[in-house]
Amino acid sequence: MTSDLSGTSPVNHPEAPAEPLRYSAFTHDAAGGNPAGVVLDASGLDDVAMLTIAAEVGYSETAFVTGRVESGSAEESRRFRVRYFSPLAEVAFCGHATVALAVALAERLGPGEIVLDTPAGEVPVATRMDGDGAVSATLTSVPTRSRPAVSTELDAALKALGWVPGDLDPELPPHVAFGGNDHLVLAAGSRERLADLDYDFDGLAEVMWRHGWTTLDLVWRESPERFHARNPFPVGGVVEDPATGAAAAAFGGYLRTLELVTRPARITIRQGEDMGRPSDLLIDVDPQDTRTRVTGQAVPIG
Repeated sequence: MTSDLSGTSPVNHPEAPAEPLRYSAFTHDAAGGNPAGVVLDASGLDDVAMLTIAAEVGYSETAFVTGRVESGSAEESRRFRVRYFSPLAEVAFCGHATVALAVALAERLGPGEIVLDTPAGEVPVATRMDGDGAVSATLTSVPTRSRPAVSTELDAALKALGWVPGDLDPELPPHVAFGGNDHLVLAAGSRERLADLDYDFDGLAEVMWRHGWTTLDLVWRESPERFHARNPFPVGGVVEDPATGAAAAAFGGYLRTLELVTRPARITIRQGEDMGRPSDLLIDVDPQDTRTRVTGQAVPIG
């Protein structure tokens, strides 16, 4: 197939199918992790077509490569323009679809450094072949930030969740954190509170649309280096995301802002367990760096 992935000149990319590929990210088992669609050549697709494909795929997000940025010869370029669509709308950034896309590209181009130009900004991704033969990817987020949630934001979110202030961990205050998208971070006071998630789908979607949040990042701290997470995603038409790389990146900014990380540290986030799709996200947080590095594997589905 000859496709104009550069946006300015044709690039011979015979292994870039226009139909969506399907990968599960942040897992080594396709039965776990978070499924994502990947379209390696979306240069001829408009917004309506991409949204239609994302809805047909039905996963929380699908990544679309809309162009290949030339650097030297076009065939050698490892820089791509990318957009992300949920079944309902475009999102500025999606971590698990980024990992899935990077693995798909590495399987075709070979492991190494990839740079993605996303609506949220530049996202470098390092891919490598692991000892078990699987490909893993480490994305470096855009600069993160985090601020305390105001009472009107918190009250509306708790009401839609069916939670009360006493359900929260008083040592981990509610924040709105950014790592490409905004996420409301709420820390549950117990693992049981996190496990018991039965929320008002339409009510929470309305609150999230109003405040511009992509997901709610509900977390429980097992230890300083290990957290459990759940991510309601009603604004994307999905009850819950089993692995959310963008929220993990934002959570790194949350930990840095609260000075819960005082030296470079690797944090494990276990997500999807309560859905039966266990996922493991690794984040590297440096108190001197506003960017978060998020690592995970991805495997083809089917």
